[in-house]
Amino acid sequence: MADVLLVHDDIKLYTTSDKFFLEPHINPTEVLVIDRITGEASVKDIKYVKIPIPVHAYKPVCGFLGTIRLISGLYLVVAKYRILVGKINGHDIYQLAGTDIIPYARSTTHLTSKQIEDNNTYERLLRAALETPGIYFSYGYDLTHTMQRLHSVAADFQKMSLASRADSRFLWNGHLLKEFSQQQFQRFALPLIQGFVAVNRVTVNGHQLTWSLVSRRCVERAGTRFFMRGVDAQGNVANFVETEQIIERGGEKSSFVQTRGSIPLFWCQHPDLRYKPPMTLSPEDHVAAYTRHMRDQTQRYGGQVLVNLIDQHGKEESLERGYRAAVAAAALPGVRYEPFDFHAECRGMRYDRLNVLMDRIAHEQTEFGYFLSRGGTVLLRQGGVFRTNCVDCLDRTNVVQSMLARRQLAAALRLLAVTTGDDQHPQFDRLFNAVWADHADMISLQYSGTGALKTDFTRTGKRTHLGALRDGVNSLTRYYKNNFSDGSRQDSIDLLLGKYVVVDGEGNTVPCPLRRDRDWKYVTFPSVLMVAVSMFCASAVLPSRYSSEVLLYLMFWGAAVGATLSFIFRHGKEFVEWPRLDGAGLALVGPRGPPPSL
Repeated sequence: MADVLLVHDDIKLYTTSDKFFLEPHINPTEVLVIDRITGEASVKDIKYVKIPIPVHAYKPVCGFLGTIRLISGLYLVVAKYRILVGKINGHDIYQLAGTDIIPYARSTTHLTSKQIEDNNTYERLLRAALETPGIYFSYGYDLTHTMQRLHSVAADFQKMSLASRADSRFLWNGHLLKEFSQQQFQRFALPLIQGFVAVNRVTVNGHQLTWSLVSRRCVERAGTRFFMRGVDAQGNVANFVETEQIIERGGEKSSFVQTRGSIPLFWCQHPDLRYKPPMTLSPEDHVAAYTRHMRDQTQRYGGQVLVNLIDQHGKEESLERGYRAAVAAAALPGVRYEPFDFHAECRGMRYDRLNVLMDRIAHEQTEFGYFLSRGGTVLLRQGGVFRTNCVDCLDRTNVVQSMLARRQLAAALRLLAVTTGDDQHPQFDRLFNAVWADHADMISLQYSGTGALKTDFTRTGKRTHLGALRDGVNSLTRYYKNNFSDGSRQDSIDLLLGKYVVVDGEGNTVPCPLRRDRDWKYVTFPSVLMVAVSMFCASAVLPSRYSSEVLLYLMFWGAAVGATLSFIFRHGKEFVEWPRLDGAGLALVGPRGPPPSL
């Protein structure tokens, strides 16, 4: 791959009353000048720019991430802190560790008190989105593309800036950078991905290798576990993640790609206080949406094996039947459906049964192969991918993806003459397990709000009772977050990605969606429940002896607790925290932006 145009890394941010100046720290030749009054931005030769404040009066930042409009006006978004992850293809990869959002407006006197309150809420939502763990960037390596894609493009593509050539599916600050797509900004616009990146230097049989794992979360239908499910009319699916395993040794590079994504049907699972809300298939054209999704996938990746790990009986049965029917009705060439009832097959912690699935898809893994280049010359190309899913595309999915990755890793190391196939490498095995478990936790945290389940198997190769206990704690945490905090998290994602755009006059001449009155039941019944529980406990604990009167009190307050709980769960959806922006929590099955460009 040819060298790309590097993005400026360390930057001096000078702030005056009417302008922002972003000057590269090392050997500056140009300055990004932003007018805080008009919002106009331009890159100027440093010889013609005079910054009217002392040269030492700057704020150090490590990247320009773009701008966004909130109620008070435009905001500048910059990266403040970073953590070095490692090198891929000779370029440093960083994890975003801190950002700053700076208003263009010097005061909020032009806003009403309600607008100021709403603007502060938008600021909190934006900060929450930018503080989500697992945001990465590089000043010289295109993290939005796989190695195979980067070796399959024209020479002109390599000359483009990182932001302008980025795969829009995985560009998480694309909305922030939309006004900075011109060539003059090419060395300032720093693209971000969300997902997971791990880079490790390892030695196997005396061979020095770099083993990396890169996952990219898609911005289309991005969101939280219960508020974003299924497919939209354009064929975009929720929780779509492209995962690439990379091996580098000198000039030799190998890459293996897998994908995951929600079942490509129109379905939803709105939270309603039940531990597992019902899954609902909507009466829409499932086959058409499935076909759009799969045609896009086959065009991008080649052949597809659809590994479906959901239950084939019980609550998940309707989804499995619908998926199977859509695959049969579309009958697309190069697409094969591979159902595997994970829970039934592995009941009783029999995770060795996963070898049954591995054996069934082994011939296709050999057929699809993987990418391999030596000295810039492509020797092998990957001809297809495994698209794995469960209901959430998290826990079961990660177990199977790690097994596929392990098999490919062994094959690539044999081809590179690093191993013979019979030798054991326990230290590398432990690293592999730990990284894939960390990967599972990160992807799960971004979608469900907690770490993944079943990571004890990924880390140790076996299911344990302690792991099952941890899964229980994570499940309870998920239950709370999915019902009582994911509405705001969905709003923060929609705001960052531009799925909702703040309009001029919002909160004054235009209604602000953040202001949503709760039904009277939202406050009344939880309050009654708290009083009833308190009185029941007091009646049970305080009396020195129990009389018939005390027992009547216990029965009364116990009945009050039961009746209140019954009412709350019967009207569960009214007590859930729903998203407020763009109606995301109310109409989840439908268009969510344009289809990704092919």
